[in-house]
Amino acid sequence: MQTVQLVWFKRDLRVADHQALAQAAKLGTVLPLYVFEPDLWRQPEMDPTHFQFVCQSLQQLDRGLNDLGLRLHSFTGDVVEVLRGLQSQVVIESVHSHEETGGKWTYDRDLRVKAWLQASGIPWFEYPQNGVVRGLRNRDRWAATWKERMSQPIAPTPARIEGFVPKSSTPLPATPLPEANDLQLSLTKDADCQIGGESQAAAMLNSFLETRGSQYRSAMSSPITAQEQCSRLSPYIAWGCITIKQVYQAVRAKQMGIAEAKNMGVACSPAFSRSLSSFQSRLSWHCHFIQKLDDEPELEFRNLCRAYDGMREDDFRSDHFEQWCRGLTGFPMIDACMRYLHRHRWINFRMRAMLMSFAAYHLWLHWREPALFLAKFFLDFEPGIHFPQVQMQSGVTGINTIRIYSPVKQAMDQDPNGEFVRRWIPELEHVPKPFIFEPWKMSIDDQTRYRCRIGVDYPVPIVDHRTAVASAKDRIYTLRRSEQAISGAQQVYEKHGSRKNRDPLPKRRPRSSPESQLWLPGMEE
Repeated sequence: MQTVQLVWFKRDLRVADHQALAQAAKLGTVLPLYVFEPDLWRQPEMDPTHFQFVCQSLQQLDRGLNDLGLRLHSFTGDVVEVLRGLQSQVVIESVHSHEETGGKWTYDRDLRVKAWLQASGIPWFEYPQNGVVRGLRNRDRWAATWKERMSQPIAPTPARIEGFVPKSSTPLPATPLPEANDLQLSLTKDADCQIGGESQAAAMLNSFLETRGSQYRSAMSSPITAQEQCSRLSPYIAWGCITIKQVYQAVRAKQMGIAEAKNMGVACSPAFSRSLSSFQSRLSWHCHFIQKLDDEPELEFRNLCRAYDGMREDDFRSDHFEQWCRGLTGFPMIDACMRYLHRHRWINFRMRAMLMSFAAYHLWLHWREPALFLAKFFLDFEPGIHFPQVQMQSGVTGINTIRIYSPVKQAMDQDPNGEFVRRWIPELEHVPKPFIFEPWKMSIDDQTRYRCRIGVDYPVPIVDHRTAVASAKDRIYTLRRSEQAISGAQQVYEKHGSRKNRDPLPKRRPRSSPESQLWLPGMEE
């Protein structure tokens, strides 16, 4: 039997800057492997749109591997069983893959794979592909380590790799890419999602750095401008079609190019420089949040600060949750954003924060169910960012600023003419500007005149804003001032807080801190 170096692709669906592939190629014949795991796709946070994006990315990955002389071998089933079956066909000398900070299911799966490989005497080499540090003791030098990693050379892609070729007439019993139905998934026909793949990621990065990112800093908060002027790289980073290092180094090259042009007297937009600086900081924040889940995998299920256990769990209202999910809360900006999310499976950072804040404070919903819903509807779902960020917006981390967003104020700030609301809530199409964000204030005559009857054509507000916010503030600040919460916050900060030195928990976090500003789930963008 042939001896192979097995490269196991997971959330690293690319050829460029692929350390596992580059290292395996140095050691011998390479067999690239991807396993469709039915149990993974049955997890409550996974969605058919994720599956579709992965399949698109795998098709490009296979073509990229073909150019190197390789073929992607795909199987459907349990990874350990797939490896056991391969072992009867080839001699697996070693397994190479990238580290993955996923949910509990992937964490447990990796433990099973590790146990089987150890029992079989097969070494498993895992390589970091971002700034997350395995087995981290504390955050003392984390920022410096991140920058060091991002500055390392891009992993070289060999021009040609010796690939596995069956010596008998019977090839490996690999399966073609499965259909969604094969994994009991039903694709949503009305979703308008980004297309997966390494070349798509490269094109998106190029267009952002050449033109789209020039107004990023000022445009990223409004759902009207964010769609085009945010990077839109987050799904490609989440599924590994491009690495944080590649993006970081491309941004740095662009920044140096602008600086050189300025030195030569060429007029350059100061807004572009500021936008790139703002974007670059979010690349670090991306890894900062994934580090939290890597250090404490239980965060997928329980509060970061245990003092908040029980605060919302017994008050969950399924009817409120359902109306929030469907975009039928009676608050136009909330509903418009939710309906936009249904269609595009992406929305900009501030609107994500607003949606989760509304669920947590106005509706007093425990974060777990909204988190699972949003995970399915975020094409860029990244577990390590998603769960810590959802908790941050729900006020259960103990160390973050409590942020309760006003849907009306956000609408006035980010959609001043009601353009976005009218587009995504056709029931309000004829409502004029004075009422567009508070349609419940229309008189009966106005409702008739503007063809929108509140409670018939468009819902009555699900809660009273002032009453709900006052109640939420009273409950969360009362708990936040307790000795148990203060002590718990200190422990959280010691383990997870963003800092350069091990200082005590500050009374106020700096406004530029990722602990107070970033939202989910890729970076943003």
